[in-house]
Amino acid sequence: MTWLSVAKKDFRDAVQSRALWALVAVFVVLSIVSTYAYVEVPEMFGSPTGATFGGLLFFTIGLVGLFVPLAAIVVCYKSLAGERELGSIKLLLSLPTTRGQVFAGKVLGRAAVLAFGLGVGLVVGLGFGAALLGELEAVAVLVFVLVTLAFAAVYAAIVVSISATTGSTSRATTLALGFFVVFELLWDVVPMGVLYVVEGFSFPSTIPDWVFTVTQLSPSSAYFSTIVALLPDLAETVGADPAQTGAGVEVSAADAGPFYASPEIGIVVLALWLLVPLAVGYVRFNSADL
Repeated sequence: MTWLSVAKKDFRDAVQSRALWALVAVFVVLSIVSTYAYVEVPEMFGSPTGATFGGLLFFTIGLVGLFVPLAAIVVCYKSLAGERELGSIKLLLSLPTTRGQVFAGKVLGRAAVLAFGLGVGLVVGLGFGAALLGELEAVAVLVFVLVTLAFAAVYAAIVVSISATTGSTSRATTLALGFFVVFELLWDVVPMGVLYVVEGFSFPSTIPDWVFTVTQLSPSSAYFSTIVALLPDLAETVGADPAQTGAGVEVSAADAGPFYASPEIGIVVLALWLLVPLAVGYVRFNSADL
């Protein structure tokens, strides 16, 4: 059995999950409702000049940034930890399959499941928005969809790698939720908190470039910056600024400066979030006592 065979079987098994379909249904409904709200009342969502299709794309980033991590946890946390907990991993490895092939197949299979669910929601939401607005920016949509699917693959790699480090589904759930809380809910505050302490419990008049770089260590922030980097004209038109931190402090990263203080750093961070967890997860799974 090859890694592709493992991925196909894993995909078939995962798409039968009721939790996944419930998440897809919720995402579709939210896509429709939020798209309609944005088109009808754009001022409430940061578009005082009116709704545009480009504005809708950047508005959708926030919804994707929440859906993908949660869906990845639901879809991926059992991928390897569940197999080890039930003992079925031994049966799988009794076939002519290496641990590396199993690990790669699980990542690919779960990434495909996430991409499927995400794709359904994006097609419905953006299609509905295009119909309401009467416009469609094909190149921007293509870039947006490709980066979004890459973001989903990154989160699949992260959560499957977390699952590969343990033989307990409860521990895998705890670790995955912990990752989500730290890097998605709290991370915007972390660099500003560090800066506040370093500067003697006060904020400096000029925020250093490294603050912007640290904020990009969150996968969703890196995802947003990647889209800004790849669609700079559209981002400028809609006023999308990755240099605005979650603490409400403006970081002057949009000006000409070092690479680590530019939106392009998001591309590097996303790539690292794909490669580093895969390396760690593979090493831990390959050396685990099954």
